[in-house]
Amino acid sequence: MSADARAVALSLISHTNAGKTTLARTLLGRDVGEVRDAAHVTTEATPYPLIDTAEGDALLLWDTPGFGDSARLARRLAQQGNPIGWFLSQVWDRFRDQPFYLSQQAVRNVRDEADVVLYLVNAAESPADAGYLAPELDVLAWIGRPVVVLLNQTGPPRPRTEEQADVERWHAALGDRPFVRQVLALDAFARCWVQEIVLLRALASAIAADKAAAYQRLVAAWTSRRERQFAQAMAALATAIAGAACDSETLATPRLRDQLRTALRSVIAGDEEDVERQRAAHALASRLDDRLRASTDRLLVIHGLAGHAADAVRARISEHLRTQAPLHTGKAAAVGGVVSGALSGLAADLAAGGLTFGAGTLLGALAGAAGGAGVARGVNALRGRSATRLGWDDELLERLVVSALLRYLAIAHFGRGRGEWSESEYPPFWRELVEELVAARRPALAALWEQRPPAGKATSTSEDMLAASLCRLLADTARAVLERLYPGAISGAASD
Repeated sequence: MSADARAVALSLISHTNAGKTTLARTLLGRDVGEVRDAAHVTTEATPYPLIDTAEGDALLLWDTPGFGDSARLARRLAQQGNPIGWFLSQVWDRFRDQPFYLSQQAVRNVRDEADVVLYLVNAAESPADAGYLAPELDVLAWIGRPVVVLLNQTGPPRPRTEEQADVERWHAALGDRPFVRQVLALDAFARCWVQEIVLLRALASAIAADKAAAYQRLVAAWTSRRERQFAQAMAALATAIAGAACDSETLATPRLRDQLRTALRSVIAGDEEDVERQRAAHALASRLDDRLRASTDRLLVIHGLAGHAADAVRARISEHLRTQAPLHTGKAAAVGGVVSGALSGLAADLAAGGLTFGAGTLLGALAGAAGGAGVARGVNALRGRSATRLGWDDELLERLVVSALLRYLAIAHFGRGRGEWSESEYPPFWRELVEELVAARRPALAALWEQRPPAGKATSTSEDMLAASLCRLLADTARAVLERLYPGAISGAASD
C-alpha cells in the first residue's frame, strides 16, 4: 500500500425519488438498494466501493435518503446551533417524523463523509417548476462541500446541441453559487461510459490537495476498466463479422436432366424454383443469425447487463413465418428474394439490433433471391473447379459493420438501472453519424474483405486474422463516433 493512499467519497443526494439508486446501480454495475416509484425508498446512507487501486486507494459512492420537505429541512438545519433545534432533530423528529429525521441524518452524513456531492435533479421538469430547488441549494450550502449537479431523467440520447441547451438552462437557474462547480448531463438510463470519465475528470478540481494524487490513480483505474470493456466489445463484434465474411455454402451440381426439367417446368407452369440455392442461402443466413445473436449476448455480458437477444428475436421471427407466399416468375428476382428470404433475412435483421432502415430488407433479399428467379446482387456465386459456392458480398458486410456499431452504442448507453436489456429503435442521428464514418472508411474495409481466403478455404486461423484486423478498424470507427457524440471525452481535450 502506498504511503499516500487515500479513500475518496462521492455522495449522491437529491430530492426524493429522483433516481439516485438507479444511477448508483448503473455506475456500480450491480444491483444495490431498492428501486421503486415511491418516496423515501432509501432509508439510510450506504457506501459502495466503485473501484480501488493497487496502491490501496478507494473510490466510494454513498447512496443517501432523498430530501423530502426541503423547505422545512433547510429551516431545521439552520437551527442546529441552538438547544431547541438539537432537541427537535435528535429526539422529536426521530419518533414523530421518521422520514424527516432520515433526511437530516443523510445531510449530516454527507457533510461528514463526502469529498464531493453529486446532486441529481430531474431534468424532465423546468427549473422554475421545481419548488424544492431553492431550499435544497440552501441545504447544500449548509453542507459546505463542492457540488457537481447531474441532470437525470433527460430521456433517450439526443444530439449534443439539445443536451447542452438543458445544461445551460439548469446552470442559469442555479445562479452564481461558488459551491456549484459544474453542471453535467448523466442520465441513469442512457449514459455512456465516456460520460462517466467526463464526470470523474470534472471532479478533480474539487478534490482536496492531500487526496489529489490518489484521485488521479482512481480515475486512471476507472478509465482502464472501461477501456478493457471497450476492447472486449470490439472483439466480440469483429469475430461475428469476420465469421460471416469467411463463410460460404457449397451448391450441389445438378444433373443435366434435372436442369432441363427445371427449365421446362419454368416455361410451362411459369414457376421457377431452385431448392438447392434456397437451402444454401438459408444455411448462410442461419449461421449469420447465430453469430449476431452470440455477439449481442456477449456484449450484454461485457457490460454487466441482464437479458438475451435470442429470445426476443425468436419471438419476433415467428410472427413473420406466415407471410411467406409463392410469387409468379414475372416478378423481379430481388422482390421474390425478399419474400422467400423472410425467415433468414428477418432473423439476421433482428439479431443485429433492429435494422429497420434498409439493411433488413437487404438481408432478406440476399438469402431469398438465391432461391428465386436468380442470384440477387447481394450474394456472390463463387465458382470453384467442381462446385458453386455462395457467400456474402462486400455491401452486406459493410452493412453488418454499421449495424454492429449501432448495436454497440445501444448497449453501451443502456443503464443497468433500467433492468433487462430490450431492443429499441436507434436515435436517427446515431445512424446518420455511423453511416457517415463507416463510408469514410470504405477503402479500408474493401482492403480487409480482400484478405478473405478463397471460398471453402477458410480456417480458424484465417478467420482470427481477419477478425483482428477488423477489430482495429471497428475500434477506430467507434472511437470516432464517441468523439463526435462527446467531444473531448476520449481524447481528454476540453469540450467544445
